Amino acid sequence: MTVAIPAVPLGKVTHPMKEVYLDYAATTPVSSEVMSEMLPYFSDVYGNPSSIHKAGEDAAQGVRLARSRVANFLNCDPEEIIFTSGATEGNNSVIKSATKTQVSGEKPHIVISAVEHSSVLEPAKEAADEGLVDLTIIPVQPNGRVDSDLILQSIRPETVLISIMYANNETGVIQPIEEIGKRIAELNKTRKNKIVFHTDAVQAVNYLNCDVKNLDVDIMTLSAHKIYGPKGVGVLLVKKGTLIHPLLVGGGQEYGLRAGTLNTAGIVGIGTAIEQVQNYRAENERMAVVRNYLLDGILSSIDGSFLNGSRENSLPNIANVRFEGVEGESVMMALNDKGFFVSTGSACASESLSPSHVLLAMGLSEIDAHGSVRFSIGRYTEEKDIKELLSVLPEIIDRLRNISGSIKEDIKKLVT
Repeated sequence: MTVAIPAVPLGKVTHPMKEVYLDYAATTPVSSEVMSEMLPYFSDVYGNPSSIHKAGEDAAQGVRLARSRVANFLNCDPEEIIFTSGATEGNNSVIKSATKTQVSGEKPHIVISAVEHSSVLEPAKEAADEGLVDLTIIPVQPNGRVDSDLILQSIRPETVLISIMYANNETGVIQPIEEIGKRIAELNKTRKNKIVFHTDAVQAVNYLNCDVKNLDVDIMTLSAHKIYGPKGVGVLLVKKGTLIHPLLVGGGQEYGLRAGTLNTAGIVGIGTAIEQVQNYRAENERMAVVRNYLLDGILSSIDGSFLNGSRENSLPNIANVRFEGVEGESVMMALNDKGFFVSTGSACASESLSPSHVLLAMGLSEIDAHGSVRFSIGRYTEEKDIKELLSVLPEIIDRLRNISGSIKEDIKKLVT
């Protein structure tokens, strides 16, 4: 049967709307450098890196190079690098491993902050609900920062794990990881049961010092797709002498700590991406200027707009802003229609209608949390992109506020 293909009608050519991506905290595009190094491992270098023949050894060389690159960046031994499917797997591994730690017949105790990523918070709460651990959740200050004294005060003889994220994915607020790490290391010198200190450094890698010796962390989780690498691959740094139980069993890969055929192309990708981070560190200052231009523009042109978190103690690429009288989801969708891509918080919870647990922990009401939008910039964001955003955002907020006010008036009439 012959299928007729309809002719494309001639006439005026319409060009697609220009798109401005301002959601780099959710994910980043794969850089050209990373892509070029990954490509051969999809087809030409296709062996299983665990195989001992030449095809396997060729793939294994790529894995070894990536492991060496990550170790060099983190200032650790290559044998301390475990490749995973991403930070969610790594964070779950850390929490679930703590539930199996023996503490002289006592229930293990773990400490986390109230603003941890859901991949730490949810398995920790689940373990506590199942009676596997005692859980202490440390509150944060209104600026989103945790008080290190409260963490130290929460420690018990049966404490086995403290997990505090390095920089928050929704607000960009940086936690005092180096200070906490040094204080825990000092305590461990006289403790019978060692406290394992873990940090989720997913958002920090692009911008902050991740030297694990300097930070005194025992375990660190990383993710490739936040640093211009591929999705579906991450790193779990496990310092030598740190006890951790594998989450995935059934194979001897990754020193017996993570079973499963290695994602060779992805691993090569994260190795290249993390090496490239060093080359882009000079961009941090430029990014801070662009972020501040964005933030100043919003706060000065839109009444009833406020920064959630801290301008000074924050990553240079994230601005979380709340707008009085509007829903963040409505702002996000209105901007989407104009070609601007932002978010209302963590991409991992984007389908949830619940207010952000991070913003609630900072003391915001549910209404204010729902009225918040996260703008996050990256390597390819230019000042002209922000100028274009600022040319449409005030009108969007005004329009949404007017609609919201009309709806409230209609409801008021109905109930009276």
